[in-house]
Amino acid sequence: MYEIAQRTLTLCTDPAGEVVVTIGLPYEEPTGEWSCPYRIDGLAGWEHERKVTGVDSLQAVELAVATTRAALSGSHEAKEGLLNWDDEPTGSRPQIVYVNWDKGQNIAYIAMKHEIMPGDAVRQIVADEVVLDYAASGELLGVELTDAHTRLPSEMRI
Repeated sequence: MYEIAQRTLTLCTDPAGEVVVTIGLPYEEPTGEWSCPYRIDGLAGWEHERKVTGVDSLQAVELAVATTRAALSGSHEAKEGLLNWDDEPTGSRPQIVYVNWDKGQNIAYIAMKHEIMPGDAVRQIVADEVVLDYAASGELLGVELTDAHTRLPSEMRI
């Protein structure tokens, strides 16, 4: 894999370790789709090269970044508070949400995490044609918007 991006996180164990996330150069498949390889070393179960496939090279890179982020945040190590990015900038940093817009029905779902499984949302609150989905822990999982074409910011309507 020809590497185009890499991030190293500290694994706060005794002794300390590292988790290295690598994104590779996207390439065109014989089918015309584009794939982007990635690898996560130091995170249990991820120590081999994988790939995601998209309609073009940009989507493939975006999917690789989203997939690695979801793998890191969903890992046992992250849930136990063992992952740390030593050089994390001070102040706020952008967070990712996942937007799925059904243009035919004009409904959008904004998920706060990569995957929401059936049964994860145990409580819903409906207000002004907006549905808020909550987990049993009280954590906000996602927001469903009707009339998405009007309510979504233009940056999310691409």
